[in-house]
Amino acid sequence: MEDVTNLPFRLIAKRIAGPGLMFTEFVSAMAIHYGAVKTFRKMRIDPAERPLGIQIFGGEPETMAETARIAEEMGADLVDINMGCWVPKVCKTGAGAALLKDPELAETIVRSVVNAVKVPVTVKVRAGWDWSLFAAPDLARRFEGAGAQMVTLHARFAKQGFEGEADWRLIDEMRKSVTVPLIGNGDVKTPEDALRMLRETGCDGVMVGRAAISNPWALARIRAAMTGEAPPKLPTIEDRIEVAMEHLRKMVACEADCQTFDEAKSTVGFADAELRACRALRGQIPLYIKGEYGASQIRDRLTRCSTVAEYGGILSELILALCR
Repeated sequence: MEDVTNLPFRLIAKRIAGPGLMFTEFVSAMAIHYGAVKTFRKMRIDPAERPLGIQIFGGEPETMAETARIAEEMGADLVDINMGCWVPKVCKTGAGAALLKDPELAETIVRSVVNAVKVPVTVKVRAGWDWSLFAAPDLARRFEGAGAQMVTLHARFAKQGFEGEADWRLIDEMRKSVTVPLIGNGDVKTPEDALRMLRETGCDGVMVGRAAISNPWALARIRAAMTGEAPPKLPTIEDRIEVAMEHLRKMVACEADCQTFDEAKSTVGFADAELRACRALRGQIPLYIKGEYGASQIRDRLTRCSTVAEYGGILSELILALCR
C-alpha cells in the first residue's frame, strides 16, 4: 500500500504481529529504469523483516524484468507483480489493473519477470476490470503457466475501487482454476473474517491491507487466530501512543538514511528529514488513537504537526486528559 507499507511500518508490524509474509510499497518499474532515487529507497530491506516481497508495477515487459532483477539484487525473497491497482494515474500508463484488459501482455510480463530472476514470482490481481468479465481465473491459469508461484486475488473489480463489499465467492471460483497457492484479499478486518475467508473460499492464505494501517495489533490477532494461538491482549492507549511515536521516529531515521532517530538528529539534513516524515504520517498517526475518548478533538491538530516534539506534546495531552 502506497505510503503505508514502508520500512518503518513493516518493522513495527513484524515485531508486534509476526506476519508470515509482507510486501513493500509498490515500486514503479519506469521510475527505477530512470534512476529515481526516492523509488530506489522503497526497495530497502532490513533482515529483521524477512521474508519480504518487493512489489513492482509497470506495463512494459523489459522494464519489469529489469526492475525484478534489481529487486532480487536488493535482497527480495520474492518479486510480486501488481495487477490490482485501480488508481487512474497508474492505469493510464497501462500498468496495474489496466493489464486485466490485456491478458496477452499481462502473461508476457509475468513470463519476462519469471525468466529474469531466480526468486519466486507472484502476482496480485483484481477480479477483472469491471463487472462484465470475471477475468481472474483465465489470467491465473496464464500466470501459472508462465511460472508464477502464487496468486493473490482482491475480490473486487477494478472499477469498484474500494466501494461496496468484496465478493469472496470470486475467490472460491478462482480456487478451482489454479494449483499454485491462492491468497484471498478484501475486507478482512478481524480474526473471524480471516477464518471465515479460509473456510468459505478454500484459499491458502489471507492478505490484510487497510485494516492494518496504524493497527499492527489487528494483524497480531488475525495471525493468532489462524495459527491456533491464544489471542494477544488488546493494546492500551499508552501502548498505541508509544508505537505511534516509535513509527514517527523510525520514519525520520528512514528519511535521513540513518539506522536510528538519535543518529538522524546529528545529521545536517535532520530538519528536512523530520518535516518529510511528519508530513508523510499526518494521516496515519491519528489512526493510532482512533475511537479513543477525546481523539476527535485533537485529530485536526495532529494533521498539522511538523515535528516529532509537536506530535509527542499533543498525544501526551490526550493521556493527561484521560487520567483526570
